Amino acid sequence: MTAFSPLAIGPHIVQPPVVLAPMAGITNAPFRTLCREYSGGKGLFVSEMITTRALVERNEKTMQLIRFDATERPRSIQLYGVDPVTVGKAVRMIVDEDLADHIDLNFGCPVPKVTRKGGGSALPYKRPLLRAILHEAVTNAGDLPVTMKMRKGIDDDHITFLDAGRIAVEEGVTAIALHGRTAAQHYGGTADWDAIARLKEHVPEIPVLGNGDIWSADDALRMMRETGCDGVVVGRGCLGRPWLFADLVAGFEGTAAYAQPGLKEVADAMVRHARLLGEWLGDEARGVIDFRKHVAWYLKGFSVGSEMRKKLAVTSSLDELSAQLSELDLDQSWPVGADGPRGRTSGNNRVVLPDGWLKDPYDCSGVSEEAELDTSGG
Repeated sequence: MTAFSPLAIGPHIVQPPVVLAPMAGITNAPFRTLCREYSGGKGLFVSEMITTRALVERNEKTMQLIRFDATERPRSIQLYGVDPVTVGKAVRMIVDEDLADHIDLNFGCPVPKVTRKGGGSALPYKRPLLRAILHEAVTNAGDLPVTMKMRKGIDDDHITFLDAGRIAVEEGVTAIALHGRTAAQHYGGTADWDAIARLKEHVPEIPVLGNGDIWSADDALRMMRETGCDGVVVGRGCLGRPWLFADLVAGFEGTAAYAQPGLKEVADAMVRHARLLGEWLGDEARGVIDFRKHVAWYLKGFSVGSEMRKKLAVTSSLDELSAQLSELDLDQSWPVGADGPRGRTSGNNRVVLPDGWLKDPYDCSGVSEEAELDTSGG
């Protein structure tokens, strides 16, 4: 087995070098708790994407999203912003109020309502704006490490990741995560792991993390070997599979077989997930309702009838959820084919951009604060 070095994010040593990717509506404190429990506390678990403007304005929902469990160390926040001054204020607020131990910046969101305003994965095309945001973040972060997550570029004709990587190094960013897709690909097609290898060669001064198409621990190990990257970022692969972090630890340490839970164990995890959500939200019904989107991911591959799936998708209490799960054939073992793609898979989209966005990568007019919307981290 190949031995991999620990991942250093500033003063924080991450071993094995695995990171939970920020996902809007998914990687809240309850889900991070589940993943950490399965990993034995090993790895790095990042918050949902936080909009800098909302943080500075102390939006109530945003302030709840940045609350960490007492056992979470290091505390990692991902910030999203388009205005350098606002990003700087948000970072300074995190430092002054001791809200986190690590700050990640998002430049990967491909959602049209963000890119049409010049945000997310559209932003690195404007090199001076990217540099200004990174400069303000790093300058205001003090001793906190600042990392960034990005995509290859807007589309195959407008690739930005190498330029962005060099700018990041020059501005003092601690590490870079690259999703091996363009904004146009969204989550479709196959992630370009060769791009991750190219970025690693291009910025040998800092750690490079790979992201894209990691559905199992074996995928993570293969990415590390094939690209030479310093760590992996796992997103959609852990949807309905928080025990993937147990597999990742086992795979990197070479100590145990992978988890293949039967339906009884999966059902128990589902109820626990819903309960944690209810406790976090302060309302059991809200927790169960929020959990509904996870049901299909947890049950993928198991023999569960369409009528029962529909019932589970409209539950509104823990008792109801537990009762319906108890009606399933809980003796089912882990099904063949239960791994593999989950979540959004759309691809080959036209990227919606501000008028004239692609005319000049150095003209940074046209970026609006309206780009700061609460949406997926990409």
